[in-house]
Amino acid sequence: MTDATPAPTAPAGTTGTTNPAAPVPGATDDRSGDPTAGRPDTWASADRRQLIDRAEVIVTSPDRNFVTLKITTADGVTGLGDATLNGRELAAAAYLSEHVVPLLVGRDASRIEDAWQFLYRSSYWRRGPVTMAAIAAVDMALWDIKAKVAGMPLYQLLGGASRTGLMAYGHASGKELPELFDSIRAHQEEGYRSIRVQTGVPGLESIYGIASNRTTEGNAGVRYDFEPAQRGAFPAMEDWDTRAYLRHLPTVFEAVRNEFGPELPLLHDGHHRMTPLQAAKLGKSLEPYDLFWLEDCTPAENQEALKLVRQHTTTPLAIGEVFNTIWDFKDIIRDQLIDYVRGAVTHMGGITPLKKTMDYAALYQVKSGFHGPTDISPVGLAAQMHLGLAIHNFGIQEYMQHGDRTNQVFRQTFTFTDGYLHPGDEPGLGVSLDVDEAGKYPYEQAYLPFNRLADGTVHDW
Repeated sequence: MTDATPAPTAPAGTTGTTNPAAPVPGATDDRSGDPTAGRPDTWASADRRQLIDRAEVIVTSPDRNFVTLKITTADGVTGLGDATLNGRELAAAAYLSEHVVPLLVGRDASRIEDAWQFLYRSSYWRRGPVTMAAIAAVDMALWDIKAKVAGMPLYQLLGGASRTGLMAYGHASGKELPELFDSIRAHQEEGYRSIRVQTGVPGLESIYGIASNRTTEGNAGVRYDFEPAQRGAFPAMEDWDTRAYLRHLPTVFEAVRNEFGPELPLLHDGHHRMTPLQAAKLGKSLEPYDLFWLEDCTPAENQEALKLVRQHTTTPLAIGEVFNTIWDFKDIIRDQLIDYVRGAVTHMGGITPLKKTMDYAALYQVKSGFHGPTDISPVGLAAQMHLGLAIHNFGIQEYMQHGDRTNQVFRQTFTFTDGYLHPGDEPGLGVSLDVDEAGKYPYEQAYLPFNRLADGTVHDW
């Protein structure tokens, strides 16, 4: 068997994944015999079949880079978790292999909440994308195991289905209207009933969200529908002009509505590029075109800014794909400054905390809109589908389709029919990892692009 690319700390001469039984410098626990030796009494289960026997970090790059945690219990039940952090994958892999995997062997796999609290609180350094992606992978893998042991699809353990399917939206884009219209029609033919619209701007050569953008030399001529992170030694530079964008975008949505009618749900991603006043202006100008939402209209770290946006527009707002904990969402949910939570299971610490976030959001009639581009692996997407099926306040699920090579590495049981996703009824998450196939695609360095203004200033991408 050929393992996938090892996490960066794998010892020289190994064939692949992190060796969880290898001593860690400075560690005091003895793993030469009983895996629970030196552990607190609360660590282990009376049922030794539920103890974690192995934990492996697998890095593979079929269509893009993915970081996957595979946990195996003493009785051979396996669980998968996604720790992919777009453009910083090796940081998450190192955090897992160096700091988390050594803590997992011998632990009771059934104690999901306790494991989450331990990994979050014991490190002292809380939050942040690397930490939370690593914790998320553990959380997902443990839920996968628990559902397999129960013989149920995960959504049944989360309370059962609240709906028959998950409305999904796809990504249509074009530099000019004919290309955009063709992209919208292509998505409709694929079954999408809700569509995000991203457009080129006259005078700008390459901007976020346009699949036919100019790319790095190594990717020349490739329409990157599946992945904006481009492989190469340095990120691609794109250009930006907010005033030109604000002038042009309403005319595009007017044309799209004239062509496709009033019923098609349309979404747009501002991708953090506007000031609060500019975001308010855009939201107001888009009101005649009845958007399902305007996403990331301004950098949400400045949460007070959303009050200004909210005062000036009734266009629904979706925020939070770069958030990592409920603390990032708490105030803007409570103050009803957003309509949709854009958090991702992979970046929010897993299923456990994102469900708690959505239960809190339900008090304020805020719905889900989980982040789901191709940098969320099939494992992370499956976890979000199970959660979305179970919660009452589901809104919509982003769904960018993975490439053929990715689908060979990650075997999936979900369905996409007439615009709706369903995770399937196989016990667990419904995803398996073909390690031999993963081993064909070693890690490749890749970066997201960045923006510069006309005067050379670096700007939000």
